[in-house]
Amino acid sequence: MAKFVTFGDGGTIPNNPILPVMLARGALPGHSASEICRHFEEMGWTGTWTYVVFDYHHYHHDAHEALCVASGWADIVLGGPEVGQTFRLEAGDLVVLPAGTGHCRIDSSPDFAICGSYPPGQSCYTIVRAQEGALARHGTAIAAVPLPGTDPVFGPYGPLLDGWGIS
Repeated sequence: MAKFVTFGDGGTIPNNPILPVMLARGALPGHSASEICRHFEEMGWTGTWTYVVFDYHHYHHDAHEALCVASGWADIVLGGPEVGQTFRLEAGDLVVLPAGTGHCRIDSSPDFAICGSYPPGQSCYTIVRAQEGALARHGTAIAAVPLPGTDPVFGPYGPLLDGWGIS
């Protein structure tokens, strides 16, 4: 069910040199935005919100982020403009971005909405736009972001924990 993808340093987006992105198609099918946010919170992920993914390349050097599409679809570039890959995310699809991973919405349906959440203590994250020398600037901070204790969908026994070597 879960697929893991890695991206190298793109120059303007550092990505995460150790942890892969997790993509789980249909992880929470048929759930409303409020149900997705409540589910994230029940699994120990905090700072939930519902909105869209920004339409510019950015990353968070101080937080891991779980995103689940609540409605519609979006084409999201993960990994940044230089080394990234475009994924079409649809309602129910989950992506977990390790700190430093670039993301940008390039197209979406009119009804697109996505829910976000963060491991405890990481919901006061910083939004960093793509910039030259990003890894040199934020590499140490990215490496210091604590690993989550739970998977945002499956709790203490999920694929994120296996894929990130936490279990």
